[in-house]
Amino acid sequence: MTLVAHPAPSARIEAPTAPSFLCGLIGSGIARSLTPTLHETEGRAQGVGYVYRILDIDSRGGLEALPRILGAAVEFGFDGLNVTHPCKQAVMPLLDDLSADARMLGAVNTVKIDGDRLTGHNTDWTGFSRNLEIGLGDTPLGGVVQLGAGGAGAAVAYATMKRGAETFTVIDADPTRSAALADRLRSQFPGRTVASGGLTDVSDAVRSANGLVHATPIGMAAHPGIALDAELLRPDLWVADVVYRPTETELLRRARAVGARTVSGVGMTVGQAVDSFRIFTGRDADEARMTAHMKRILAAE
Repeated sequence: MTLVAHPAPSARIEAPTAPSFLCGLIGSGIARSLTPTLHETEGRAQGVGYVYRILDIDSRGGLEALPRILGAAVEFGFDGLNVTHPCKQAVMPLLDDLSADARMLGAVNTVKIDGDRLTGHNTDWTGFSRNLEIGLGDTPLGGVVQLGAGGAGAAVAYATMKRGAETFTVIDADPTRSAALADRLRSQFPGRTVASGGLTDVSDAVRSANGLVHATPIGMAAHPGIALDAELLRPDLWVADVVYRPTETELLRRARAVGARTVSGVGMTVGQAVDSFRIFTGRDADEARMTAHMKRILAAE
């Protein structure tokens, strides 16, 4: 009998596995957020697995459910979370550590999860700062008035001061809130002139300013309108809005109509997403690609 030698079976070669990431957004009324598609589309473009979930507290028990949601994110292996209204301050005591920026601003919009350790960051201010740089270039900011001291107001104000505002006036419907933000800015930027006021101070503040930053919900699709008398807008006043939906708010439309230089809120939203993507994945996002994607989505709405 002839014995036939058969070749030994070759060892199975495993194809290298691309990294994958699981992230999410915590907040209220966030079902239509564009953040998931921004992150997932960038992940696909980079050839990595990327799943981004909406975690709306409205259907999970409100703010009281925040500790439980964070615990579940750790348990199920999330890599990071973005945080929006009304959780940016409420999440802070639940974290293990804070970046220097988040601690200084008193607000967190990005949480990195490393095992069971949660670290809070703030990319709102870096996103807005980058947006001003792109929109205004080397133009001196001069004297700036900001409408709105809540939500992202502290981050936007800090970014504007870091970009070189010579004087700064923050105005809010709640003068107590604007005064508290002004006090914080004075401590962060000693030697700068920082003032605060209520709605009755808008006209005088805008007339004497070189730039206007709008940081209230007015102008959003759900809150249409404009936060000040359009007659106050003028050609030598630059105007920056944090609202990105719609891309051209009533404020920006009226400002452009008189020849003012404008900065859309789209850039801030993309900028904070770029920074969050890097924190979650350790990879640099393509900002131009994310901006183009976001503009396509908004144009189709």
